[in-house]
Amino acid sequence: MFKWFRSGSPWIWLTSGAVSISLLSVLGLLLLIGWKGFAYFWAAPLYQWTTPSGDTLIGQVYQRELIPVDHIVNANTRFTESEIIDGKVARLNIKVANRELYDADFISVFESELSSAATPENLMVVERSRGGAFFGIPVRYESVSNAENFDTDLQLVRGVGFAKTIRDEIERTIDDQVDGLSWRLEKLRNDNRKAKFESGYTEQDEQNYLAQRRGLEAQVESIELRLDALRAQLELEQLVLMDMTGKQVSIPLSRIIDTWYPNNMSYWEKVKHWVKQIWAFLSEDPRESNSEGGVFPAIFGTVLLVLIMSIIVMPLGVIAAVYLHEYAKNNAFTRLIRIAVINLAGVPSIVYGVFGLGFFVYTLGGSLDDLFYADRLPAPTFGTPGLLWSALTLALLTLPVVIVTTEEGLTRIPSSVRHGSLALGATQFETIWRIVLPMASPAMITGLILAVARAAGEVAPLMLVGAVKLASSLPIDGQFPYLHLERKFMHLGFHIYDVGFQTSNIEAARPLVYATSFLLVTVIVGLNLTAISFRNNLREKYRTLGQD
Repeated sequence: MFKWFRSGSPWIWLTSGAVSISLLSVLGLLLLIGWKGFAYFWAAPLYQWTTPSGDTLIGQVYQRELIPVDHIVNANTRFTESEIIDGKVARLNIKVANRELYDADFISVFESELSSAATPENLMVVERSRGGAFFGIPVRYESVSNAENFDTDLQLVRGVGFAKTIRDEIERTIDDQVDGLSWRLEKLRNDNRKAKFESGYTEQDEQNYLAQRRGLEAQVESIELRLDALRAQLELEQLVLMDMTGKQVSIPLSRIIDTWYPNNMSYWEKVKHWVKQIWAFLSEDPRESNSEGGVFPAIFGTVLLVLIMSIIVMPLGVIAAVYLHEYAKNNAFTRLIRIAVINLAGVPSIVYGVFGLGFFVYTLGGSLDDLFYADRLPAPTFGTPGLLWSALTLALLTLPVVIVTTEEGLTRIPSSVRHGSLALGATQFETIWRIVLPMASPAMITGLILAVARAAGEVAPLMLVGAVKLASSLPIDGQFPYLHLERKFMHLGFHIYDVGFQTSNIEAARPLVYATSFLLVTVIVGLNLTAISFRNNLREKYRTLGQD
């Protein structure tokens, strides 16, 4: 036994066991988050119960929990012995939806107080653009334009498809025409305001400006009238449903996104519906104060922010590491710089956010506005939180990691390689550029991987320097200069915080918190795997030189 301990085998088994447990824990956590999040998009059955008072209750079972009898008032007279299991009774948390009719999306009822659950096939789920989902029984489909009433699912499918076509046309018109005309109007106003500050501005110039502005405004008004006509078409048709109290409710076609009968769907139909809902979650904009809809703007903003941050931090980190290792002498000043870099890696991220707000936004951004955008003041252009300042703040936050890992990679390169290059007549710069940096590139990519892993999940500094609850437009569009670094953006991390803690209906939005968390981890893993693939290729290329 003593020889076995001296051989080091126990420590090998202990280390491998710890690594295995860690990997299993991370995998289990990801599976738990993914299950709780993406199970939300499954077509859960709609149940129908009868309460002791004779009322009908329709909803989805959101959660079933066991409550100790000791926590319930008058439990002995309220429940029978057969209803109490190990001193506990079952309580159902039921999602009843229909927000405009009831006080809350969810109600809690003891299971013993309800009749046996039934699953009628005619119960329908209506996904709406606002107001949440609606549960009920379809009564008829009304078309005011044709003065006819339809009660067939075929007409409903036709109506939903028609509504989607109209909404897509409205969105394309706004993106292709209204936004372009608005941009031209804004540019015209800024150019005219700038011209007034210059000498030579005449009355004729003012008349030309007014004529151009009236022309653009007339085009915008014409398009708005056409959009109003399209929206009016959706208001002419509506679906009438009966809720669980027997009340008939009319839902305009303009608010209906999708409909389905969860109790009448086969397994493969549910799988198809699940995939469709997940795609909508990934590709659509958020709705209802971010508690419904998709997260595409947040995905786009997160990936774009990390890419811009990487473009900024890598040159800065590599240049600093090369200077410290290849050019600077080992004196008190360089040792002080290395200590400062190590200490910066431990500074809380919110401190970087405060620095970014004070220096980048107010000082640097305000100066840029005074120099180049004075005609737009007092409305700030760069003197307000935006994508550029967020990327710079995260670049400063991750800069120590890139410097340390790059310098470690430079240290591993044998001095004989440098001496051989210098002996053949190459300058020090040529040696570094053509020999040293390519050999150190795996370590540089390692620094990038660590930087991405930390920056993609940061939220605190972004709340101060650019991330918002809901961005009106993406940072990239079809208007020059196409990439708008001054715009605010959405971020998956901030979206998780907002949905989980700032939404008015947190209980209903909880599954989206899990789904978005799993998506954020997936995005980070995807970015890291991309960088790892590059590093592995470079590692194979320089394997003979003993690089990491």
